[in-house]
Amino acid sequence: MMVSEKISQRRILVTARIHEAVADRLREAGEVIINPGIEPWTPDNVEALARTCDAVMTFMPDRLGAPFFVAPGRLKMLACALKGYDNFDIAAAVQAGVRVSIVPDLLTEPTAELAIGLAIGLARQVLAGDRLVRNGDFAGWRPVLYGTGLHQAIVAVVGLGKVGCAIIDRLAGFGCARILGVDPQAVDSRVNMANLQEAATHADYLFLAAPLTPATRQMIGQHYLSQARPGQFIINVGRGSVADEDAIAIALTSGRLGGYAADVFAFEDWALDGRPAEIPPALREQPATLFTPHLGSAVASVRLAIEHRAASNILEFLAGRAPPDEIRS
Repeated sequence: MMVSEKISQRRILVTARIHEAVADRLREAGEVIINPGIEPWTPDNVEALARTCDAVMTFMPDRLGAPFFVAPGRLKMLACALKGYDNFDIAAAVQAGVRVSIVPDLLTEPTAELAIGLAIGLARQVLAGDRLVRNGDFAGWRPVLYGTGLHQAIVAVVGLGKVGCAIIDRLAGFGCARILGVDPQAVDSRVNMANLQEAATHADYLFLAAPLTPATRQMIGQHYLSQARPGQFIINVGRGSVADEDAIAIALTSGRLGGYAADVFAFEDWALDGRPAEIPPALREQPATLFTPHLGSAVASVRLAIEHRAASNILEFLAGRAPPDEIRS
């Protein structure tokens, strides 16, 4: 069989719309099936198509659990175009002989930038101010909408991975009174290491950049919030389920929290049993909130780089080489 015939028989599945330049690279390696719209395919559709393909590029809404990998069909390569991979059962994939890669670092900087933007927007009441102007109610300066800033504030960062450290990089320029780092598995010499209890009682701002694990699920819940410094602002750019969204809504209603900003939500944590079907209405209706629809990596140049990196992992694998960003557990 000629090499070109072998290539023509390869099939690559891409579960979300991608840049044409990335698609063209993949087409050089075989037939490419791409989701043409912005709505994700259903899990059943993804599983059915994946079994007929040699490699799959997946995105945030996708999930492949252990039952799928009992019979993965011809699938041998799963390239996740994302950093956090808790929606995929990696151990089951590896046991089934499916190689798995992620994009480990390209999301870090834009996510950290957004975290700072959310903190400033929340604490300085940017959304309320925007509404005031747009509603035609602004007639010049008035003594209203006083907020607070990062300067001379005590700030805690929970999770000292790449995103958490990048948030600390950016906080360094704001003149914070003190920065606390909360992570039982990491140390950062630039900050004062603390536990979650200390962060609760001392921090004016709490940034959540922790991964979703059994230990961190709903870590910011009723117990934490009952001890939180009155008026504390919480900014979540890690995983939605690290916070108990219902408890957050109650703490906002009571005035215990100063505000909550989030780019991630519990209903997106597809692999979790019992995840909510939506963002709680009681949370959406809170005025002291600021939300973005998972825009952490939504910088055009970054998204293109992520797609290229995921494609490179697929192409390296199909060329018989180890994917550069392969993970094994």
